[in-house]
Amino acid sequence: MALEHALLVSLSEHSGSGYELARRFDKSIGFFWSASHQQIYRVLKRMDEAGWVDGETVGQDGRPDKRVYRVSDAGRAELRRWIAEPTEAGHLRDELAVKIRAASFGDINDVRAEVGRHRDDHARRLEVYRLIEKRDFPVPDRLSGTELHQYLVLRGGIRVEEGFTAWCQEVLDALHADPTTPARVRSERPPT
Repeated sequence: MALEHALLVSLSEHSGSGYELARRFDKSIGFFWSASHQQIYRVLKRMDEAGWVDGETVGQDGRPDKRVYRVSDAGRAELRRWIAEPTEAGHLRDELAVKIRAASFGDINDVRAEVGRHRDDHARRLEVYRLIEKRDFPVPDRLSGTELHQYLVLRGGIRVEEGFTAWCQEVLDALHADPTTPARVRSERPPT
């Protein structure tokens, strides 16, 4: 997926300036597709030149004017084309998985520390997603349209984070129980 498509989705939900889009990425879309503020501004310019968005300069009291973007007809056509395009199935393609596979060739304590760090990061992200779910979607069975679609993506994120958190804990438990792991490492209690 190109950043252009993530921006088209965001702008289809709400028009906005580059700054507002960057904030949306920081708070929601960025959980699933990351982009720096500079990337967003560069891509918006390309999208404007391609005719996928229409920009309007809006004056602001006491601040510089801002450019607010909306999806154009050509942008909606591109978004429809992209939505219909087959998506490659996801795969576990992760540097952590390769490090775990290579654990026998390095210091097992380093691998355990890295797996524990990832487990904690995923657990924190899971907690954020659950808070968003509770705050923004308290009655999910009444959702429809854009809100339902946003909720379904959030649920996917929750499932991914639950899975990664559990998998990291499974790895830590297995490394702790592995008889080939040095005794000093097995005697340490695995983090929970």
